[in-house]
Amino acid sequence: MEEQQRTGTVPAGVTLGLFAAWALHDAEETAMMPRWLRTHVPELRKSAPRVPEAVWTRLEATDGRRFAAAVGVMAVLVGAAAAEGHRTGGRSATYQTALGAFGAHGVVHLAQAAATRSLTPGALTSPLVVIPFTAWARGRLREQGILRPTRPRDIAAGALGAVAALAVSHGVAHLLVRRR
Repeated sequence: MEEQQRTGTVPAGVTLGLFAAWALHDAEETAMMPRWLRTHVPELRKSAPRVPEAVWTRLEATDGRRFAAAVGVMAVLVGAAAAEGHRTGGRSATYQTALGAFGAHGVVHLAQAAATRSLTPGALTSPLVVIPFTAWARGRLREQGILRPTRPRDIAAGALGAVAALAVSHGVAHLLVRRR
């Protein structure tokens, strides 16, 4: 630990742990999502009539294979961010943005569960894995003087990056599953 403090690097668990925490979280999502969508989309459709029909149609078309394929694509993206964080000793802006987006993702899951008054996919591991890991990793980065200050534009960039990663993962999954 003394050497890490002198060099300003962090243990591998801080950087590569992002992928491990993400994998635990997404295992829960993968296990729950198809059934949850089948049972909840009809009632959500009735309670949110202003949501475009195309959104509901797309959600209903998300079966287990397609969702698992999207998770596989996202694994590549999260794994690359974690590896970049490890390579740079936690300094990578890509890694730090992905870490912040992961924590925010956990908060979104809790908000979804509260809004729907149901156990949504991802709501179990968000308070047990996602949010604690993010807080711990950010704390280690802060202790080493590596954590970049969070500015409004960083939050916006992280949100856009998360939306883009989600779109890419589901778009590629759609192509992969459709071809088979």
